Amino acid sequence: MGDVLWTPPADVLERSRIGDYLRWLREHRGLDFADYDALWRWSVTDLDAFWRSIWDHFEVIAHTPPTATLAERGMPGARWFPGATLNYAENVLRMPGRADDDPVVLAHGQTRPPVTLTAGDLREQVRRVSAGLRRLGITAGDRVAAYAPNIPETYVLLLATASLGAIFSSCAPEFGTRSVTDRWQQIEPTVLVAVDGYRYGDKPVDRRAEVAAIRAALPSLRHTVSIGYLDPTGPAPEGALGWAELAAPTDEPLTFTPVPFDHPLYVLYSSGTTGLPKPIVHGHGGILLEHLKMLALHHDLGPADRFFWFTTTGWMMWNFLVSGPAVGAAIVLFDGNPGVRAEPGRPAEPDLGALWRLAAETGTTYFGTSAPFLLACRKAGLVPREVADVSALRGVGSTGAPLPAEGFHWVYDTVGDQVQLQSLSGGTDVCTGFVGGVPLLPVYAGEIACRALGAKVEARSADGTPVIGELGELVITEPMPSMPVGFWNDPDGTRYAEAYFSVYPGVWRHGDWITINSRGGCVITGRSDATLNRGGVRLGTAEFYSVVEGLDEVVDSVVVHLEDDEGGAGELLLFVVLADGLTLDDALRKKICRELRTALSPRHVPDEIHQVRAVPRTLSAKKLEVPVKKILTGTPVDQAAARGALVNPESLASFATFAERRTTIQRPA
Repeated sequence: MGDVLWTPPADVLERSRIGDYLRWLREHRGLDFADYDALWRWSVTDLDAFWRSIWDHFEVIAHTPPTATLAERGMPGARWFPGATLNYAENVLRMPGRADDDPVVLAHGQTRPPVTLTAGDLREQVRRVSAGLRRLGITAGDRVAAYAPNIPETYVLLLATASLGAIFSSCAPEFGTRSVTDRWQQIEPTVLVAVDGYRYGDKPVDRRAEVAAIRAALPSLRHTVSIGYLDPTGPAPEGALGWAELAAPTDEPLTFTPVPFDHPLYVLYSSGTTGLPKPIVHGHGGILLEHLKMLALHHDLGPADRFFWFTTTGWMMWNFLVSGPAVGAAIVLFDGNPGVRAEPGRPAEPDLGALWRLAAETGTTYFGTSAPFLLACRKAGLVPREVADVSALRGVGSTGAPLPAEGFHWVYDTVGDQVQLQSLSGGTDVCTGFVGGVPLLPVYAGEIACRALGAKVEARSADGTPVIGELGELVITEPMPSMPVGFWNDPDGTRYAEAYFSVYPGVWRHGDWITINSRGGCVITGRSDATLNRGGVRLGTAEFYSVVEGLDEVVDSVVVHLEDDEGGAGELLLFVVLADGLTLDDALRKKICRELRTALSPRHVPDEIHQVRAVPRTLSAKKLEVPVKKILTGTPVDQAAARGALVNPESLASFATFAERRTTIQRPA
């Protein structure tokens, strides 16, 4: 059991939104729950009553009421709220608890000065852009694509697109041409909205050539709209409109097209490391209900809050963040390099404190980021409370990778004991976290506090039985409204079923290893397809990286296990990226092995350790363990991983060279 680092205040039920919800359940449903565990068990057992309570408690705006809550329960194919019509954008723009002149979007970055939109400004911008899209002929079902960063225009475009019943899709502008076209050729967008470039730190990045190539590769496009982000005074490309034309003044009122509960809202994508990215379609109603539940009941966000998550528009956390106004929270957007201090007209300088200062400047109350960012701050010796006034923070969120115990301790030692640290895990597939935190439960070091309401997460052993206190395959055994409507161009659902339901029929297999303890706490130890299996003992990769990358000398690492066809222990290979100027020698190899043996077990000691320049990562910064393993076992690089899905495709070359060298050495004379 980890150390208890935070406990709920005695008056948590009076101060929290989940406390409000529990009172509402007593008054309106006659339900009373002794603790969170009892509430969770009800939420995953009586799905109809729970999800209808979310609909009613948050007073979802609907144009037509549902005839039922859950018409069909089986997975895949569960049908939620049949007969209902609603609109996601209408529910977000209600912004409960916000007056017209309240700031609701605070946008900062390294390309232009800060921008603030009030509730009235946001509605006005969405009204104008909705009208602009209608002038371009956009109607329900059309696709609108954004090649744009985390800036107000992208958010306005999402809401305007959704207001019409059209379908939104975004790629961050650091995505290369192939990565973008692999995604958007599948959905055939009608309109492209793109920036001309951006600054990363103080480095200008011109994307006009990439935009031209994307336009040429998408014959479905009828219109292109250019945002002069890097050069506000520059002309729009030939044949393109400017953003000001799309958002021109108009007398057209802001209206919302009523659509069915499962009508497509936006398309998100899998990483696409081993083939075309899977186009995952999310629906208006499922996303709305899931985000209302998570943001209000789990993250405790409301009209008094300013909600930040460091994300790009290519990661599902952006879609999660921008639902904040639906629960009354203002959102803080940031575009740029989080590791430098850079402002227009000022030279950049390395500074991991920049985002913490941003939190202070914007009055952020909930600071969301990734586990690697928190660990980088820890490794750099940063003390946020010494570089910024973080006293307004009530919550810190961490996702993207498991956060080890030392990351938890660092937050409480250096940010403050007033924050609730919530480590959460979920996925693009559900556009949420299905394990995370909640105001009612304490924070234990290295542990995700709970399974989220409505998410029946279980750990399954190798024979498929549920286990407690043991490592198992993460599965979801009951449907959730934010599970995908389906995949684009998958009319019979074959690809969708294969992706999640092929191992356990009727049960969602997510692809992670999880341990659930007796009080419902969870520890995720890495991807199940990247498991290290030594002598029949399954080892997760997360704890491995925690130890190795905790060393001052190691910047990054990746570990793979090559099985022995004859049933032996196989080989455990570790690749490390070292700090500038360092070279791997026997002394450092011994130090790494000693740390792994002491902190974990002798089974974790690698057979070989090698130095590489970089670890291959996806565009959302996830390590590519499986493609590395494929390359090391003889798969050609281009078959092992789609280069366009990597932020650093050149990193694969060293693994291919290593594999060839091993083959040469092992080849008989």
